[in-house]
Amino acid sequence: QVQLVESGGGLVQAGGSLRLSCAASGRTFSSYVMGWFRQAPGKEREFVAAITGSGVNSYYADSVKGRFTISRDNAKNTVYLQMNSLKPEDTAVYYCAATARIFVTTPIHHYNYWGQGTQVTVSS
Repeated sequence: QVQLVESGGGLVQAGGSLRLSCAASGRTFSSYVMGWFRQAPGKEREFVAAITGSGVNSYYADSVKGRFTISRDNAKNTVYLQMNSLKPEDTAVYYCAATARIFVTTPIHHYNYWGQGTQVTVSS
């Protein structure tokens, strides 16, 4: 079992930055691929970024590539999402998720564990 708790959301102006954190319970954090997803009002949850257990490999949605960076600190059981050059269309509830799969993966149903989400609002 893995329990995930996100933090770091808030209100920011367009062009600004935020860093989201996701703290995980358990002693096997480094064995999980970690992902970030988001869900805007009235829209389906969508993939944002994912990172392998070692932190060596990552993958991004085209909409955030070059602006967002996913990273992890296995000693702290934490995964981060650094979000720069934020746009109003980035406004959403952001969720972190974990999967025991070996490689980064994007489908929502591949992820077994989810946090409660943190709100990110970008004003124009």
